[in-house]
Amino acid sequence: MINAGRGGGTRYRRGRLEQLAAGLLAAMDHARRADRTTARRGLLQALDARIKLLTLTLIMLAALVAHRLLPIYALLGLTVLLAIASRVSVPRTLLRVWLGVCLFTGFIVLPALVLVPGEPLWTLPVGHLTVTRQGVSNALFVMGRALTASSCMSLLVLTTPWPLILKALRSFRVPAVAVMMLGMAYRYLFLLLQSAQELFVARRSRQLAPLDRRQARHSAIMTMAVLFDRSARLSNEVYLAMLARGYRGEDRILTDFRTRPLDWWALLTGIAIVAAAFYWGR
Repeated sequence: MINAGRGGGTRYRRGRLEQLAAGLLAAMDHARRADRTTARRGLLQALDARIKLLTLTLIMLAALVAHRLLPIYALLGLTVLLAIASRVSVPRTLLRVWLGVCLFTGFIVLPALVLVPGEPLWTLPVGHLTVTRQGVSNALFVMGRALTASSCMSLLVLTTPWPLILKALRSFRVPAVAVMMLGMAYRYLFLLLQSAQELFVARRSRQLAPLDRRQARHSAIMTMAVLFDRSARLSNEVYLAMLARGYRGEDRILTDFRTRPLDWWALLTGIAIVAAAFYWGR
């Protein structure tokens, strides 16, 4: 019976490890799909990266400062239309982003439903808590702003190659150190995902017998230590290689920005929409 119990626990742990490895592979596959999305022929893909960054940032700011619900959710609907026009899969990309935002933001705004004083709407059967109209309004404000902001940033990443985003940030005088940190973090993220997935596969291929709880904890700690040591050594080697090749604090990208009439029309349209949202949301 003891062996059976251990076997049951081992099967559970093996399932968790398999889920973790599958999650790492899914994250890498999602990144590859995002790279393929940037190469499609769509509305946002055809725009200059600087115009795209400025327009989406203005839409996000308009949603953040609006004081009415209709302009906020109208801007959210605009991001959906932009995604469709850019051939971005709404169910596969935006809905996944929205699900994460709703789960994270929901834990923050749910207490506001009953804690914000105001006109009562209904009473919950548990604890006799009263949901107020003002609490629901505040929750909808926070949720709409979070969804719109996340949609704008998702569209920017899904329709623009990462090096062009970094170059567009530098064109708006973002400090070179911040741009370098973003670029290195983006590269190291996928490198660490691949290294972690390889470590889990290597461990599973060399496992001859089920592990008890103590051995499983020890193996997990050793795996994290090896991954941390690899990342630390690799970061030093990469930085030394960059210095040896002439890096002096500024990334150089050979692609030049070219503004076309379509970009200016898109910028003017975006400014008009944002100005209308500002005026409507006062």
